[in-house]
Amino acid sequence: MALDQRKRAEFVNGYTRALISAWSSEEYAARLRTDARAALAEAGLELPADAEIVIVNTAAEGEQEGNLEVQVELFEIGLATGRYEFHIPETPQIDTAELSEGDLSDIAAGGNSCCCPCCCCT
Repeated sequence: MALDQRKRAEFVNGYTRALISAWSSEEYAARLRTDARAALAEAGLELPADAEIVIVNTAAEGEQEGNLEVQVELFEIGLATGRYEFHIPETPQIDTAELSEGDLSDIAAGGNSCCCPCCCCT
């Protein structure tokens, strides 16, 4: 059951709030482990009363736990099966796949980083 754009946006917003809350508040992260339904509802993710909620804090090697598309698919599966799995990594996941070695070197060295391809910044 694919989500329409509005429902997908609502889910992504709620999931993002849950991630940010878990990463910035030990108290919220603890409630996610002890009362996931209430913690997720607080973030805007209302789930059916009979839903099975699984919180995954770590993933097997190579699994894409921080991938938003994977999480959307898991939510869609939950809508169909009643089993909702949420990947909430212990620390924020940063995707560096788009950065070249030079970009990473510049960032680490505090080098110049430009937002446009013009020659005026170099």
